[in-house]
This record gives sequence, C-alpha cells and structure tokens, in this order.
Amino acid sequence: MGTHERDGEDRGRGGVPLGGGLTTGEVARRLGVAPTTVRTWDRRYGLGPDAHTGGRHRRWTATDVARLERMCALTATGIPPAEAARTVLGEATQVAESVALTAPASPDTPPQARAPARRPSDAPPLPPARARSRAGSGLRLGDVRQECKGIARAALRLDAAALDELLEAVIVEHGLVAAWTEVIMPTLQAVGRKWESSGERYVEVEHFLSWHVSGALRRGAPPSAADRPGATIVLACVPGENHTLPLEVLAAALAERGLPVRMFGGALPVESLVTAVRRTGPAAVGLWAQSRTTASRPLAQHVAAMEWGVRGARRKPVVLTIGPGWSGRTVTGLPRPTGLAEAVAVLESVVSR
Repeated sequence: MGTHERDGEDRGRGGVPLGGGLTTGEVARRLGVAPTTVRTWDRRYGLGPDAHTGGRHRRWTATDVARLERMCALTATGIPPAEAARTVLGEATQVAESVALTAPASPDTPPQARAPARRPSDAPPLPPARARSRAGSGLRLGDVRQECKGIARAALRLDAAALDELLEAVIVEHGLVAAWTEVIMPTLQAVGRKWESSGERYVEVEHFLSWHVSGALRRGAPPSAADRPGATIVLACVPGENHTLPLEVLAAALAERGLPVRMFGGALPVESLVTAVRRTGPAAVGLWAQSRTTASRPLAQHVAAMEWGVRGARRKPVVLTIGPGWSGRTVTGLPRPTGLAEAVAVLESVVSR
C-alpha cells in the first residue's frame, strides 16, 4: 500500500483505522505509555486485542484501545493495575451481555441459544457503578495537543520510563520552544490545578513531572558555548525564589542557539549575583521571579546600573525581568518578555548588537 493510500485510510472512533487497526507501538504513543506496558497488560490481565490477525504484529481496534484508555484513566487515579483491569473487564462483560440481551435473535435460533451466556464463576467481580462513575481521566487539559494527554497520563502513573520517552520525543519533534509552550507548560499547569483543587493531593505528581522535564532539558541541550567577550548571558532566580524550571528551559533554548549562558539556579543571594555579574561582564542578565513577593525592583535597578570596562568604554548589562512575579512591578527601561519565545528573541538581539 502506498503512502497516500495509508494517509487517506478511513478512521473510526478515536482515529483508529477501520481496516487493520493500530500497532502496539502506535497504541502506546497514543496512550502515553511504554509499549512494554501495553504488552504486560495484555499478558498479565488479558487486555489484548479481541481479534487476531495473521503475521507477527497484533492490531488494536477502536474497542481495544477504548479498554486501554479506561485502564489508563483508572490507574491514573491511583487504583492498582490488577484492580483496574478487573474493573475494565467487568465493564466489557456488562456491555457484551447488554448487547446480547437487546440483539434480535434469528427465528431459526434454538431458544437455549438465545439466552445470554452466564458469567463463569471465576470471572472477575463486577465493580459497583458508583466506583466506575468516579474514576475519571485524572486531569482537565482542555483543547491541547495530543502529546499533552500522553505526558499527563505517564506523570499521573509515576511512569518514569514512559515519561522520559515522551518528553524526548516531543522536544525532538517540535523543538524546545514549541514543546515547552504548547505541550509541557500546559501539562504542568493542569497538574498544578489538579492538586490545588484536590486538597494538596497530587503534589508528588507535579514534583515528579518537573524533575523529569528538567532531566529531559539537560539531556537534550548541547554543550555549553564558549565565552565570547561581551556576549555572555547570566540567568538567575532572585533571592527567595526557588522555581527554576522556566529558567532552565530558557537556558536550554539559548544553548540551542549557540549563545554562551551562565546559569546560577534558584535563590541566588544578592551579594553572589553582584559578584557573578562583575566576574562575567555579561551582555544581559535575566532575573526570574515566580511570585510578586520575591520580585525586587531595587535589585533589578542595581544590577542594571552596574558598569565595568576601561574609562570611556564602560558597559552595562541589559536586565530582563522574567516571570509572573514581575507582573505589576515593571521596572522602567528594563525589558519584560511575557513568554519563552519573546525572551529568546530579546536576548538574541542584545547579544548580536
């Protein structure tokens, strides 16, 4: 079959091809799990494809995928996999029995064959309807890229291997700036809303996701660029500010563009920040503040007023106030980019002067 024929293939529920179905790898990417997880659920709990096709590769229909999506939703709420599998299989049995009861029987069908098959004594017990209705997808993501859902599910399951694989794939496919803006940040925001509305539950999910995002950035970033006189960029969180992840993303995006960056991380003391600026003589300094309680106008103004170099050719850094903490605390004359792409563009422009 040619490429155009495959692209034009009719698709049913959930975008699953009506003809042959999805491969295990395609199902895994759709769900945000590792292929080994899909195979384990098949082998251990019997959640494999209903129909078997010829050849080595198994194909998953829309109904098969719907069962796995339900499995993901249940495990994401903290239900153990074995219990979640019993629930999924029990629901599937109920649906099958309902269909058998309502389907018209052929006039030639013997009466004993028309009755629905009884559930075997060793079948998993049906879960109560109340438990089924309460188990949801975990996060309200809204209208986002498909990759957000996979990353969110992996984070909720605390599935490190799947999360690393999905984060790496989205950064490679979309580039760091788009991956952060359109996939990673919306997922982090959804996790934050989840724990805020759940009485401090799911805090471990936010920490888990943030840690793996940080690791993905470090693994994917190129080696640090060599210093160029007057072209270095200093990045630091203001004193008392420990939310470093957005600044890590900015550092990685600048490194992708070959710009020399010196990253000093969270809660850098005032004296240390001043010393770092004097020692590096940067073209620009980015000061991150997540909270308005940590954003300090006097500090930003002090750094912007620093000078170095020989008399007659002294230079000052361009200071960027970055992050939501600076909202309503604008410092006159200092750039305040509102997003990652804008911050990268401003810093590229400063360094190229």
